[in-house]
Amino acid sequence: MTTTDPTTTPHRRGGLWHHRDFRRLWIGETVSQFGSTVSQLALPLVAILAVHASTFEVGLLTTAETAAFLLVGLPAGAWVDRMRRRSVLIINDILRAIALGSIPVAQWAGMLTIGQLYVVALVVGVCTVFFDVAYQSYLPELVGRKGLVEGNAKLQASESVSQIAGPSVGGLLIQVLTAPFAVVVDALSFLWSASWLAAIKARPAKPPRQPDRQLRREIGEGLRFVLGNRLLRAIALCTGTSNLFSVMTFAVFYVLLARDLGLSPGWIGLISSTGAVGGLTGAFLARRFADRVGQGPAIWLSVLVIAPCGFVVPFVQRDWTLALLAVAQIITSMGVVIYNITQVSFRQGLCPPALLGRMNATMRFLVWGTMPLGAFLGGVLGSTIGVRSALLVAACGGALAFLPVFLSPLRRMRELPVYQDPPIMEDPTHPA
Repeated sequence: MTTTDPTTTPHRRGGLWHHRDFRRLWIGETVSQFGSTVSQLALPLVAILAVHASTFEVGLLTTAETAAFLLVGLPAGAWVDRMRRRSVLIINDILRAIALGSIPVAQWAGMLTIGQLYVVALVVGVCTVFFDVAYQSYLPELVGRKGLVEGNAKLQASESVSQIAGPSVGGLLIQVLTAPFAVVVDALSFLWSASWLAAIKARPAKPPRQPDRQLRREIGEGLRFVLGNRLLRAIALCTGTSNLFSVMTFAVFYVLLARDLGLSPGWIGLISSTGAVGGLTGAFLARRFADRVGQGPAIWLSVLVIAPCGFVVPFVQRDWTLALLAVAQIITSMGVVIYNITQVSFRQGLCPPALLGRMNATMRFLVWGTMPLGAFLGGVLGSTIGVRSALLVAACGGALAFLPVFLSPLRRMRELPVYQDPPIMEDPTHPA
């Protein structure tokens, strides 16, 4: 007879801090997130400062980073549902480390080009698709459905902490080492993440092979589950709209700071890190906020509150408006994190276990598939009507993102529906 290890019970006193495998996942992901925030700043600065890319080329780099969600977003879910999700996580961490590690090697050899940056961005993007789909599908396996809100909140909190320190440290590393060599930090962080994922003891069985499985049919099941649910449709439309215009902003944001305002990498990193303070606050407040206003209202209110913040960016100068930009980023990050914790936990709790990979992949396809278009439009508009005008267009569009969830039944739903709880996964290391 096998008993359940009490450390795997998320709702006991102390929560998931007593869940050994969750701690391993959390430690690896925290350091990986720190490295990723360095690359988020370093990659566009590699293009701007080392390769001397144009505004359009910088926008195209962001397009390459996000194109994978359109190219492999839907089949990735079906493939992940056929595989051990932990193995998917480890393999894609290692592949991202290799791809990013090629940048400093090429720079050292004097061979770095914008073309290589596009290839690296695309490879990292494809790996991120598989990692994220497997990651959001693995968490319910690891902690049980009752631990989802707490697990997502803790992971979002660590992500926010990394975003506070990462850009600041990244900016200093870029100044000292130059942008191409600062990318090494992210490559090493992915190897760190892979090592901690490999240390997880729980080994869920590989999903049984279905004799009549067909990729098209499996993709269709994920699409029908998401598109057939009015609440998921509203969330997908809201998130997709928000991502479209936020990535349009991101595509030219560093061009504004580095080229138009002439800020140093250190200052750019410091400005980029300020918003994460709001993200950390949002991670701690998400559960309380949803309990106070209701789960449905928490989703649309958190998007509505960030709408005015986008209008700060187009008008920022090298004066007191930089402080106003920092405040706007704090509010934006807080709203985004509350929104993500609430809606992602709802999606994970609603979906049958066998469909988790396809549900997450379908949502990623719908909500991140708009990002390549946003990045491309940002680059085109930035190079034609100007960077500030492009940012103003993005702010206007982003202000409307809350409408799909506000006009849905989520507006008044204090409690959101859930799928019936499966038993929490047993820890095989606990003696019988």
